[in-house]
Amino acid sequence: MSYKIPAFRHPNLPRNELGHTTKDYEGAVSTLCAGCGHDSISAAIIEACFQKNVPPHRVAKLSGIGCSSKTPTYFLGHSHGFNSVHGRMPSVATGANMANRELLYIGVSGDGDTASIGMGQFVHAVRRNVNMVYICENNGVYGLTKGQDSATTDLGSISKKGEPNALEPIDLCSIALQLGATFVANSFSGDKTQLVPIIKAAMAHRGFAFINVISPCVTFNNTPGSTKAYDYIRQHMASTNTVDYVPPADEITAEFPEGTDELVTMHDGSVINLHKLEKKHDIHSRSSAISLIQEYRAEDKVVTGILFIDEETQDIHETMNTTDRPLRDLGTKELCPGGAELDAINDLHR
Repeated sequence: MSYKIPAFRHPNLPRNELGHTTKDYEGAVSTLCAGCGHDSISAAIIEACFQKNVPPHRVAKLSGIGCSSKTPTYFLGHSHGFNSVHGRMPSVATGANMANRELLYIGVSGDGDTASIGMGQFVHAVRRNVNMVYICENNGVYGLTKGQDSATTDLGSISKKGEPNALEPIDLCSIALQLGATFVANSFSGDKTQLVPIIKAAMAHRGFAFINVISPCVTFNNTPGSTKAYDYIRQHMASTNTVDYVPPADEITAEFPEGTDELVTMHDGSVINLHKLEKKHDIHSRSSAISLIQEYRAEDKVVTGILFIDEETQDIHETMNTTDRPLRDLGTKELCPGGAELDAINDLHR
């Protein structure tokens, strides 16, 4: 079955400075489960690009494999796009960025695509400070392959087999901070008021901007003990093994003031305790951000907001002193300077 977005839009829709409406930043109709947190993140990206007056054709969106990596299809339909293999999005993004620094690069990944098979790729993208927005849609489960535990699955969370996870989860924000990421944020897919400004800030950042977004899976991670649970009606665990129909679910939202906690109750009775950072937090202190994550984790709270930003950083182009011009615009003279130049380069290393 194919789906199409109706072409009609109200003629009085608000327009940004480029004359675009939000329709100009949309993509195809989502085929994800109704109520999936990933769709809320796509909507936040659309809104952020609209508010920042981003020309859609000046964006390159990249992804790997997984439910999260399907989502670039659902936003910025007039931008450049590349769907890579599992876990390899950072390499593709790095190569594209080195070839043309003039585009805005948005990489979308998931907890499996980032924290498991793609961890090595993620590490080096952070280390190189690639100028891109890296969004991890983190639902703590392999949804596309029907519910196996991922590397971020919460301790004690019940899998589709009915067995609790015995392994400690990987905290991607903490790892990003320890690796030297120059922009790190954590958010919740249902908190659009917070998520949209975070994405806008990441777009304005020069360097690697990492955003971990807790994005509940309505189908395969809806169990007590998971901080990434969501609403999915099921009578017993065996039902997750042969899912033929996923009942539509309403999006769960959470909007609350800075510096406060919010207990978000899922329809299955599980609870996630979100804490929104207050303004007094020093976002320029890396050690403070790491300590903050650990402090709230000890209280079974998930801290959200911009955790750290380095505004004086140099991205990979400045570090390596690369050309300002896209490689496609360079001619033979620049790309093949001749033997004399090669000899001069070799002499530098003798």
